[in-house]
Amino acid sequence: MFGDPVAENSEESLSKPYLMLISLDGFRWDYVEQFQPPNLSRFIAEGVRAESMIPSYPSKTFPNHYTIATGMYPDHHGLVDNSFYDAAKGEVYSIGNRECVEEGTWYGGTPIWVQAAKADMVTASFFFVGSEANVQGMRPSYFYRYDGSISNEKRVQQALDWLALPEKKRPHLITMYFSDMDDTGHRQSPDNQEKIQESLLKLDATLGKLFDGVRKTELPVNIIIVSDHGMSPVAVSNLLPVEQAEDDERYRTVNNGALAHLYLHDGVDGEAVYQDLKTKEKNFRVYRTQELPFFEIPPTNSRWGDFIVVPDSGYYLVSARIKGLRSASGKTEIGEHGFDTNRQEMHGIFYANGPAFKPGLTIPAFKNIHVYPLMCTILGLDIPLDVDGKMEVLKEVLVKKTE
Repeated sequence: MFGDPVAENSEESLSKPYLMLISLDGFRWDYVEQFQPPNLSRFIAEGVRAESMIPSYPSKTFPNHYTIATGMYPDHHGLVDNSFYDAAKGEVYSIGNRECVEEGTWYGGTPIWVQAAKADMVTASFFFVGSEANVQGMRPSYFYRYDGSISNEKRVQQALDWLALPEKKRPHLITMYFSDMDDTGHRQSPDNQEKIQESLLKLDATLGKLFDGVRKTELPVNIIIVSDHGMSPVAVSNLLPVEQAEDDERYRTVNNGALAHLYLHDGVDGEAVYQDLKTKEKNFRVYRTQELPFFEIPPTNSRWGDFIVVPDSGYYLVSARIKGLRSASGKTEIGEHGFDTNRQEMHGIFYANGPAFKPGLTIPAFKNIHVYPLMCTILGLDIPLDVDGKMEVLKEVLVKKTE
C-alpha cells in the first residue's frame, strides 16, 4: 500500500492529545544526576523518570531508535545493527548509505508515525530512524532528510511552528532527534566531565526554549524524552584491528565495533571456520550466533550472520587504519557503545511530562520495547499485536490507568 502522507487530521484525531518524542542520542542514564541541568531537572521533577532505560542488544543507534519507534526487538523489526548484510537482497545495509536509509523494505514493524497515519492522524518528524523511509508505503506528513548540520535551534523552532498550524494540519505526533551527547561522548569519552557538562548545559538551554514554547501553546502536549543507549570509555590502546578476525575467502565481515557479524560464503565448512577463529581469540570472543549470551530472545533473523565476534570488556573493534589514526592523534581515550545491555553504562534515559503523566514519579529501569505501547495509548491508537512491548509495564505512569 503506497499512498500520500496524511494531509489532514480526521475528526476523531482532532480530539486526541499531542505527543512529542525526543531522542537525545547517547545520553547516559546518570548525566542529569551528575550535572543537574536546570531545564531537564525541572522537567523531570514535574513529571516521570525511570531510573534508567535499558536498550536492546546491540546497544547501537539505529537498532534502538527503531525499537523505540516500533516496540519490537531488533531481531523482529530487522534493523539488527548500524550495518549488516542481507543475503536475500545481496546487499549491506549501512547508516551512511542514503539509498538504504530511505528504502522502506529494510524496515519491519509498524513505526508509531505509520500507526498514527493508519488512523488518519497528521504526524511530523525532525529526524528519527526510519522516518525518511517509505515503511509500509508511508512516511510522516512532514519530515526532514537527515542533515546533522541543521542547528538545534532550527529544529526547535520548526517543532513550535508545527504546533502553530491550523488544527486540521497540526501534527499530533512529533519526533525529534539531537546528537550532541553522543557526539561529545564519542570524541571526548564519557569520563571527560568538563566536556560532557559543557555539551549537556548547551543542549539543556535549547530544550528549555522548546519546553517554554510548548507551554505557551496551551495545547495538551505530552513530551517523552528518551535515549538510545549510554556510553563507555575505551582506551585507544585497547582498539583491536578487526583484520585479525577477517577471512574474505570464507566469509563476509561487517564490523560495528562492539560486534562484528560474519556471514559464511556458500559451501564453506562453518565448523572449520569456527574452530579456526577460536584459536585466534585474544581480547575478543567468537560465538555461534545462536549461542551469543547477550540476546533478550533467541536470534532467528538471518541478518545477524553465522558467527559474531565480540571484543572483551574495555576493547573495541576497528580497522587497522583507524587504530593507527587514533593512536597518532595523541588522544588516549574515546567513548563507545554497542556492548552488553546488562552493563549499566549502556543504559539510557526515559523522562516524561505532560497532562497524561503523573507528576513527581520515579519508576524502576525498564526495556525500551515498552515505550511504543505507551505512545499508542496516549494517542488513542491500537497497539499492533506483533509488538514485543507490553502496556502493563508502563501503565502506572499515566494519570488515567489503562488495563
